[in-house]
Amino acid sequence: MHFFTYKNNKLYAEDIAVSELVREFGTPLYIYSYATLIRHIRAYEEAFCEVPHIICYAVKANSNLAILSLCAELGIGADIVSGGELFRALKAGIKPFRIVFAGVGKTEQEIEYALKNNILMFNVESEAELYKINEVAKKLKKHACVALRVNPDIDPKTHKYIATGLRTSKFGIPIEKALEYYKLAKSLKNIKIIGIHKHIGSQITDTSAYVEALSKILSLYDKLAKYDVDIEYIDIGGGLGITYKDEEPPLPKDLANALIPLIKSKKGKIIVEPGRSIVGNAGILVTKVLYTKETGSKNFIIVDAGMNDLIRPSLYGSYHEILPVTPDKRQKIVTDIVGPICESGDFLAKDREIEKITPGEHLAVMSAGAYGFSMSSNYNSRPRAAEVLVKGENYALIRKRETYKDLIKNEIIPEDIL
Repeated sequence: MHFFTYKNNKLYAEDIAVSELVREFGTPLYIYSYATLIRHIRAYEEAFCEVPHIICYAVKANSNLAILSLCAELGIGADIVSGGELFRALKAGIKPFRIVFAGVGKTEQEIEYALKNNILMFNVESEAELYKINEVAKKLKKHACVALRVNPDIDPKTHKYIATGLRTSKFGIPIEKALEYYKLAKSLKNIKIIGIHKHIGSQITDTSAYVEALSKILSLYDKLAKYDVDIEYIDIGGGLGITYKDEEPPLPKDLANALIPLIKSKKGKIIVEPGRSIVGNAGILVTKVLYTKETGSKNFIIVDAGMNDLIRPSLYGSYHEILPVTPDKRQKIVTDIVGPICESGDFLAKDREIEKITPGEHLAVMSAGAYGFSMSSNYNSRPRAAEVLVKGENYALIRKRETYKDLIKNEIIPEDIL
């Protein structure tokens, strides 16, 4: 559930009319609901309250400092995949002992940065990475706490670009080789094994894939006990889906009810890594209609937000509901809603039925809180959008709109060679 609703024929974010925010901050504009974020975080905490656990928010979904600061205030941790995400998490006040570091391409500098900040553990994705972490830890005279990310070869039935637990994926260690890698990890002097990790993908709408994957991981967990490998943390990953159109994804309590019977008898804490299911429906992207266009074979609504602001429709063919900020009982048309980017793939919706809208009006792209701003870019030299957080009748700018000067602030014209 979210707190974007119509009142008095206007779209509201909690208790503020979206049109008011647009007047003050312009478009394109990301708007987030504090109440929705709180509700979703608490839903996870309550769902897993029966077992010792840590909720580690997946920073990649939306890395704004204000949202991370809210996570810190509520005592949850962070699932990170880069040194930059670690910097953000620490800056926001998230405790290092609640931070886990995944990703297949951790650099030596990132590993050193994480070790110096005493994060909870690395989720190790390869043999080469295991050796590199050991090497860096030895240089720093530290022990690196690790879990091995095990690839269970499970199809989560999601888009192929966000399925991460199949044998053909770049992520994790094949489950049939995991015992061998754990033995290797145990032999390395600056490695301390504390966990086991799996993550099978994103936008998953059925708990059966989670159950199948966790069952495989727990079979390995039992084998590890025979080799005196002490597992303190079972990291079950994240990836729970949300409703974009007509999906009926399980709630956090449904996920917990499916998994807790499998893990409650096991020793150690559970780590859960939700991202999209916390922030996805907590955000919208508001865009202004610039022009309408009819070609004889197609209708187009041209707006000021493009694939540089929200790439999911172009990248994944993803559906986002699009609503008028101020609806009216008008004729419906079938149209493409497209942005200003010079790419035929620049669209927010294809063949969408919507009210016949006029230039100057505004549309809200729903469920845009996850993988929206965090995947945005400056393509076509377009400044990135502003972001606003709404709490009841109050609101605050949490990211300034970029300016043209921001576009070139790190660029240098080399006078000695030009």
